[in-house]
Amino acid sequence: MIALPMKLPPSLDAANWDQLAPLYRELNDRAFTSCEDLERLILDRSALDAIAEEAQANLYIAMTCHTDDDVRRTAYLAFVQNVEPHLRTAGAALDRKIVESAFVKQLDSARYETYLRALRQDAKLFRAQNIPLQTEATTCDQEYSRLCGAMSVNFDGREQTMPQMARYLEVPDQGVREGSWKAVAARRLRDRDAIDGIFDNLISIRHRMALNAGFENFRDFQHERMLRFDYRPADCQRFHAAVEETCVPLMRELHRERAAALGVSAVRPWDTKVDLRGRAALRPFADTTELVERTSRAFHRLDSDLGVMFDSMRGGACLDLETRKGKAPGGYQYQRQHSRSPFIFMNAAGLQRDLVTMVHEAGHAFHSILSKHDDLLAYRGSPTEFAEVASMSMELLTFPQLDEFYSPEDGARARRDLLENLATLLPWVATIDAFQHWIYTNPGHKRSERTECWIDLNRRFGGDIDWTDHEDVLASLWHRQLHLFGSPFYYIEYGIAQLGALQLWRQSRRDPKTAVANYKRALALGGSKSLPELFTSAGLTFDFGAETVRGLMDEVQTELATIPA
Repeated sequence: MIALPMKLPPSLDAANWDQLAPLYRELNDRAFTSCEDLERLILDRSALDAIAEEAQANLYIAMTCHTDDDVRRTAYLAFVQNVEPHLRTAGAALDRKIVESAFVKQLDSARYETYLRALRQDAKLFRAQNIPLQTEATTCDQEYSRLCGAMSVNFDGREQTMPQMARYLEVPDQGVREGSWKAVAARRLRDRDAIDGIFDNLISIRHRMALNAGFENFRDFQHERMLRFDYRPADCQRFHAAVEETCVPLMRELHRERAAALGVSAVRPWDTKVDLRGRAALRPFADTTELVERTSRAFHRLDSDLGVMFDSMRGGACLDLETRKGKAPGGYQYQRQHSRSPFIFMNAAGLQRDLVTMVHEAGHAFHSILSKHDDLLAYRGSPTEFAEVASMSMELLTFPQLDEFYSPEDGARARRDLLENLATLLPWVATIDAFQHWIYTNPGHKRSERTECWIDLNRRFGGDIDWTDHEDVLASLWHRQLHLFGSPFYYIEYGIAQLGALQLWRQSRRDPKTAVANYKRALALGGSKSLPELFTSAGLTFDFGAETVRGLMDEVQTELATIPA
């Protein structure tokens, strides 16, 4: 029988290493004489790690909600610089203590195999000299977030954030679209050199980390570090080729159809979001209160369990949804692991894409809630390739509930918009991933060479868009992809997961209840199974070759044929 868990001080400040240190020291010094003692150590470590992770989560959330608040930014950086390095060192020591234990082979393999495989990999790759480099990289990413959060433009008589400006790209008036796009582009170009400088630093830092760990380049190191046991860089390149073959032609054909409908010779960068019939832009909600209420009704109709889960986030400081100046870009869901309470962050401005972000991040939250029962922290999540299935599936499974937001005609427009965007998303994923492969296998490159690589990739994966007179904007378009700065190589997951989500959508078109049941069953497994096993548990195939991509895109085109443009 496993003993009771270690007692933690009720007033523990997990943002203070002086308070955490003796607790980690006790774990590392603990002696044990049985498999049960080892299992107790694992579970006690999970409980302590969860408290430390939640402290970091709360500081990160506070900082991203107000990047212009010096107190919040300083508190987050203090954790990154003064606590996180100690946590990495203590964690590495515990990894070794566990995997080198004489009792490790007596652990239940069905329960701990996936956990131990990850620990062995982490222990193998850990280098103490990389800790300050990781801290430096996080500091660089925080500076990138600060720069982006400070961006705004004066347009239409008032100061507006970048997410707010996106609304103008949907208006029928071509002059307004062009003017708004140019205003945003000019503002972003003002910080081009600063952002390039941050990225140059990140490349240098990451290359040194790879060399320290005995790798020739950061790409190969990061793939190992991200626990990609079930695919390799060559498989990513196979995905790139599959997308080039199956998705890029569809995307370019859609752009040519768009140009013809708009009566122009070629689509310009400000023409990609406007309705082809000149209809007003889709506006699914007036404010975030309405967004939450309508989303709740949609989830209750999709599945009562999902509706209850969503409603559980309507209190407890679980949502920060509206855009404002000083707020970091993008959207995310962050599970606060000690309280096991999810948090959703986004920049809503009343757009259709905000609705997509809402249900996407809610999918991540469902994943967190369904797997939160596990006492093993490592299993209260999953590989990101499957974590994104949880979120991307919600974008598609909620199609029948779009009438909570739209009339039948506008609901059809919203469905078409999302399906057409799939033909854009997968090529963009391939572009970002291929870009990183080149960057980190050529770490000594010049900025001009990086730009040349980016332009070449646009020729390979880009749409049929005319960038004449705005080549400088195209050259730095990758600056908008925050993953490149804070989460290197975390992007191919979106492509792999989109293929899983499309398979689940295909299931739902034939049997909606079974599809949702498969979804919930797989999410409840958290990270306790391998990536292929998680896909299988949801009735999906883990494959991203040309044949799989082609079959799913055929399904998309079949559905598009039923929806008027």
